[in-house]
Amino acid sequence: MSQTDLSRRQVFKMAGALAAIPVLAVCGSAHAATNAAMRNALKYQDTPNGDKHCASCIQFVPGAKPTDKGGCNAIPGDTEISPNGFCGAWVQKK
Repeated sequence: MSQTDLSRRQVFKMAGALAAIPVLAVCGSAHAATNAAMRNALKYQDTPNGDKHCASCIQFVPGAKPTDKGGCNAIPGDTEISPNGFCGAWVQKK
């Protein structure tokens, strides 16, 4: 077996392990999570912008109670969105 074959195998093993990380993260945890990259891109803040806040946005996925943190369709994987927060993806509910 040549050193090239061994390196190729190591690369494939590492690629397989890296590909499994998101699957394990979604399936194996039910705890709170944030998506810092999307929060930064959309300039998310935990406070409202005037009368604009997450609870009045079509993107917001409410928590169990109206005051609980929830999710956001514009910030996938984030379960720590405040109903009083605001970001650049805000769209008024109809």
